[in-house]
Amino acid sequence: MKLRLTAMALAALLSLNLNLAPGAHAQEQQTPVPDAPVPQAPKPLADVNGPITPGIGAGDPSTPASSSSDTPPDNVAPSSHAPTSEAKDTFETKTPAILNAADLGTTIHLRTTEIVVPVTVKDNKGKLVAGLTWRDFKVYENDTREHISFFSVDAFPLSIAFVIDQSMTSDVMSKVNSSLDAIQGALTPYDELAVFTYGNGAQNRSGGFTGAQSARVPFVLAMAKGEGTDMQVPINSGPLAGCPIHVNGNCADPTIQPGVSTGPGGGVMNIQKEVHTLNDAILAAAKELTSRPRDRRRIIYVISDGHEYGSKAKLGEVIHYLQANEIAVYGTLVGTSAIWGEGFISRVHLPFTMYDNILYKYIAATGGQADSERNLNGIEKSYFDIAKDARNQYTIVYTSHENIMDSKFRKIDVRVDRPGLDVTAKSGYYPSAEMSR
Repeated sequence: MKLRLTAMALAALLSLNLNLAPGAHAQEQQTPVPDAPVPQAPKPLADVNGPITPGIGAGDPSTPASSSSDTPPDNVAPSSHAPTSEAKDTFETKTPAILNAADLGTTIHLRTTEIVVPVTVKDNKGKLVAGLTWRDFKVYENDTREHISFFSVDAFPLSIAFVIDQSMTSDVMSKVNSSLDAIQGALTPYDELAVFTYGNGAQNRSGGFTGAQSARVPFVLAMAKGEGTDMQVPINSGPLAGCPIHVNGNCADPTIQPGVSTGPGGGVMNIQKEVHTLNDAILAAAKELTSRPRDRRRIIYVISDGHEYGSKAKLGEVIHYLQANEIAVYGTLVGTSAIWGEGFISRVHLPFTMYDNILYKYIAATGGQADSERNLNGIEKSYFDIAKDARNQYTIVYTSHENIMDSKFRKIDVRVDRPGLDVTAKSGYYPSAEMSR
């Protein structure tokens, strides 16, 4: 029985080997087929990080998306090797960002024909007139009435560049020095100021604009105080000319020593000329104001007697710059220009002489206001009055009918349909072909 079972097992084993032999031979000739990719379970939404980008889906944009089908094409043999780090996708998808002009660091240039005209209206007593509407105003440019496209009675914040004359006489300069402390009280926390001084050349005392109520303002105004000048009557002829007093053969006053500082000698002394660079100071302040936003009132406030001599800039050039950049000049006249009667005579200019008062020309051309004061209280009060007038103006905007590419001067005339009112506005402007807004 035992032998019979052994024979049967041997016969079955031989039969199995014969059946497997042809399959094994065929398996050796067939190309090995790799295993199919293991299906990946989708990420739950709670674990998704990053934006949802079209064409990629949710998640990290740097991670390439897998194919939607795990079955490779029949005619393409799948690679058995993992992708190397050298393989890079040449198509990069970035999430778009919404940026404005300030973020891009660019300036948008727009062609515009809209003109902004601040207007001050006072009654016969010098008081501001309130309650007017756009229907009360008429605006003419080059004698052609223009349509008012915008009208506002809102108060505007001020950007004021104070220009202080340090070439005045010492007694007038003393009053101006004492009044400078009242400047900060005339301004609001929304205003800003810069301080310039001039005598023989303009100097920026503040180094730029600063808040009107900041703790830095008193220190800046303290630096603007000067001693003034005392011009004495020169003697260039007669026995007292040259050197009236000698000590050991030399002149007691070396500044009038013949042949040294006053001339070549011979008893004739060269008269020293006064220097009042008002034009240069206003131009320096105007250049600083051009950096201020257009939604603020750009004001130059001059405290001076209006004398001008020795500036490199010309009056017409500076007025052109002011009118092209929407800058108004206000001022408090002091010294001889504030004396009744003499203030009008000082406007008369004799050839080859110093200009006694040209400040009124700046004020009339730019639509500003002027005040003439001789005492300390009057000077301090003028700061408050003029700042109030500059802040509380009617704002009129109209569209010019002239060609925008025309750079010629355009005259402006603003009228109010009410009797007995004094209307003050700029006399005109110089347009620009392109204006940054």
